Amino acid sequence: MVSPVWKRLIGNAGNSGGFTMKILVSNATSPRQRNGTDRDIVTRLTAAMKNARFDCECRSQLDEALDRFAVMERRRTMRSDLSNACSQRRKIEAILLFLQDLDDLKATEQDYSVFRDVALLFDDIADAAKQGSDAMRRLYSSNDE
Repeated sequence: MVSPVWKRLIGNAGNSGGFTMKILVSNATSPRQRNGTDRDIVTRLTAAMKNARFDCECRSQLDEALDRFAVMERRRTMRSDLSNACSQRRKIEAILLFLQDLDDLKATEQDYSVFRDVALLFDDIADAAKQGSDAMRRLYSSNDE
């Protein structure tokens, strides 16, 4: 969620996401939900194909194709997580530029709303940091699979 301050200061420049497999993955889901869905799709597809009774010798080719597909999906998800973490770093970097004005603020400011705006900037940094760390943890844990 992007705070009103963040939107007001830099607009929607940080909201450039998208996925190549839009049929399988909705942009409305969080990365955690999306990765679970990706794995579920690969698992269901593999199970469906393995349960099919083929009377041909193409069974081994199908198994190899499914294995390659699973590897490709895993790599795609890993690239997405790394890209997401980099995007979060860029968001934090941009917000930090706006926080440089914090040194000029005084406790006797006439407009107290500036303190709320700064607090929202810190909230945005925390949100971006959480999303970035979640993406990196998924990337790290994908090595266990």
